[in-house]
Amino acid sequence: MTRDHLLAGEFGAAARLSPKALRLYAEQGLLPPACIDPATGYRYYRPDQLPRARVIARLRRLGLPLARIAVLADLPPQDRALELRGWLHAQRALLDDRAAVVEAVQGSSVDTGLADAVAVREVPAIKVLGRRQRIHSTALAGFTAAAERDARAHLRASGLAADGHRYVFFEDLITPDSDGYVEVALACTGSVEPVGDLHVRLIPAHTAVYLPVPASCEDLPLILRVYDTVEAWTDARPGVVCTGHPYEVYPGTGTRFDVAYPVTVP
Repeated sequence: MTRDHLLAGEFGAAARLSPKALRLYAEQGLLPPACIDPATGYRYYRPDQLPRARVIARLRRLGLPLARIAVLADLPPQDRALELRGWLHAQRALLDDRAAVVEAVQGSSVDTGLADAVAVREVPAIKVLGRRQRIHSTALAGFTAAAERDARAHLRASGLAADGHRYVFFEDLITPDSDGYVEVALACTGSVEPVGDLHVRLIPAHTAVYLPVPASCEDLPLILRVYDTVEAWTDARPGVVCTGHPYEVYPGTGTRFDVAYPVTVP
């Protein structure tokens, strides 16, 4: 065998890849040997495979899955850089969301200054047209916008008013790392049929504890203070018990939206 090829150990040393990593990348088709000696089973690589090997090693240090690395390694350098900048932006947003969850878990996000604005109201039964889906928090904005757009379009196509309040029900705690069910629904009146994944249901009449959300608290991480404040308010009052999923209603009471919990009261 000529020096046009390197033994796996030599190649791995030059690329700073362990024998275990080389075997894994070969098995996955990510970095196959140039040839394998049928008599000895030795694996050989070409020197011109080193640039790809080094790119793979660097991408792996970012914690990217092998399937994603396979795509990136095949891209021209400029396109790869563009993709990685987008990935880095998403990772920064993910870290911000995680920091907000840590704040909430520590219990430091309760805002006693908001507690004076918590109130109770009676909510009549409301018919809604909506969509329910399991998502992560990173997909919430896109899902909400699409569901609202499609529901309003269907109401207009049915000859009905499409200017009803929007409700966003959170059936689970959703974070960047854990998904859960979210329902986006529009209040409506008149006869409307479900279509596709849009459903029609009746929100039962209920008592709600709610808090109009100040403009300064509309986004993460401060929105968590609003939820925590409502929960702390109910926990501090004997006989007040949350009986359903929290929800946001748009528009709110003098604000863009309210956070509300259905409750029973003594």
